[in-house]
Amino acid sequence: MSSRLSHFTDRLVTLAKRAVSDEPSPAVKKGDGGYADWVIVAIHGLREYLDLPYRRLLDVLHEMQGIIKKMDLKPSELPDFTTVCARKQQLKMSVWRVLLRLSADLHDTGEVQAIDATGFDRHSASHHYANRTDYTIKSVKTTALVDCETSIVLDIHCSTRQPHDTHVGRQVLTRNLSHLQTVTADKGYDWDDLRQELREADIRPVIKHREFSPLDVAHNARHDDDIYHQRSVVESVFFALKQRYGDTLRARTWFGEFRELVLKAAVRNVEVAI
Repeated sequence: MSSRLSHFTDRLVTLAKRAVSDEPSPAVKKGDGGYADWVIVAIHGLREYLDLPYRRLLDVLHEMQGIIKKMDLKPSELPDFTTVCARKQQLKMSVWRVLLRLSADLHDTGEVQAIDATGFDRHSASHHYANRTDYTIKSVKTTALVDCETSIVLDIHCSTRQPHDTHVGRQVLTRNLSHLQTVTADKGYDWDDLRQELREADIRPVIKHREFSPLDVAHNARHDDDIYHQRSVVESVFFALKQRYGDTLRARTWFGEFRELVLKAAVRNVEVAI
């Protein structure tokens, strides 16, 4: 009987190969070829799943011949941990986003989706490093679009600034219109232009109005409370992500932290699927 780790690795390797190209390269090429992108993606996914530092991860994998065989590697062919770290930064953000989308496609989504935001703490940097790199922002604002029936993450938006929820919400929702049926959100996403755009795409918005007038109160009274309160699923997903994979981002650069967040969501989607 196969272990959960074995099932997870099978799914992860398959998705990693599809995320980088239609026809994946051999795992490793001697000489200048180096390691295939899908191998690097798979190793990073295993790091999140096993919650190990890079150096420790490669030591553990060296003793897991069955797992590394799924990546078409031998123990002697495993990359150095410095290679794994460097290659993560070189891979484009689009690769990690495709991985997230493919991981979401493992699930049959329901009729209601929800959107909300939270903050993930950035790794505490030394004063010398902070002064040298202008490392002053303490958290990454993370907006997630979640399916309420399966609790899987459909999309993520990250920012080191504090953009308004309505504009981030519009960006996330409009690039996922084909995957939406009914969208629920709190008053932070109260924007008539956003509601209208969703309706034009034949999507039902259940977004609370900020109550500035009796008309706003009337609009809110007409909402289906059962659907609206499903937005709490997003909060549950955020809690699960932070509890399972940590609430502090380990990458030092902002673009590395964005990749880390998308990868956490993709790994959770795969883990839920198995």
